[in-house]
Amino acid sequence: MRRKIPASNTLLCFDATARHRSLTRAAVELSLTQSAVSRQILALEQGLGVVLFKRTRHGMELTPVGADYAARVAQRLGALEQDMLDIMGSHAPGGDVHLASVPTFAAQWLIPRLGDLALLHPGITVHIDTRTRPFLFADTALDAAIYAGTPEQLQRWAGTQSQHLLDEEVVVVCHPRLLGKRKSLKAETLASMALLQQSTRPDAWSQWFAQAGVAAPRALAGPRYEQFSMAVAAAAQGLGLALVPRLLVEPELARGDLVLAHPLALASQRGYYLVRPQGGTSASPALEQFAQWLAQVAAA
Repeated sequence: MRRKIPASNTLLCFDATARHRSLTRAAVELSLTQSAVSRQILALEQGLGVVLFKRTRHGMELTPVGADYAARVAQRLGALEQDMLDIMGSHAPGGDVHLASVPTFAAQWLIPRLGDLALLHPGITVHIDTRTRPFLFADTALDAAIYAGTPEQLQRWAGTQSQHLLDEEVVVVCHPRLLGKRKSLKAETLASMALLQQSTRPDAWSQWFAQAGVAAPRALAGPRYEQFSMAVAAAAQGLGLALVPRLLVEPELARGDLVLAHPLALASQRGYYLVRPQGGTSASPALEQFAQWLAQVAAA
């Protein structure tokens, strides 16, 4: 029986129009005329029996049904694109590892060490996507993920197994000029300085000052950044103090771009873990070799 699937060109036109909210920009992306894209959208709406877009003076707006369908189509098209790239690269010996990771850990810790992996296993290719929260592996083409969190949070990630890699030591860093000729700053001094905030850990500074035994009325004040890499960059520019995991600022500390502002490290139950789907088919040799190498490097 023939599958009830729209033509690929129709889905591409719908996906492009949904992303751009414009027939004109979708046509430019696809190298088609605007009328050709419009006909594809109209045919799709007639075939589905629903209205996907509302035509407005400002362009094309998705209906609620259209927005839901656009998200589904984008996911499927992305998976098809990834399948093609996998096949195109499948001639390489060793195999691929599709990994999700929190972004700063990947940029600051993992990627600088992948050269060692290439020397040990030259046939393995590691592809890295950004993910900061738990997800369903069944909905992705990902083999594993590097996750930062607590054991309790990992237990709530259903259908997975985890391998501990590193514990987290959270330290206060700043530009050397904020330290001047001093070896470190007093906690009371820190409480009066500009504090760089991390959006995902809004209580971090309050916890640090509580551990230091110092009142800090401005612990929640200061510019807020979504990722650690942004807070690190701001600290390196002298914009304030950053409270970050030490392993994420090792290069900056080694170069002297940043220095420890205070010796106290925030007690943390968080760590970094390699997370994989539980059960199912056995992992590929490439993933097993990568996991073994990652554990060895983390232990070192």
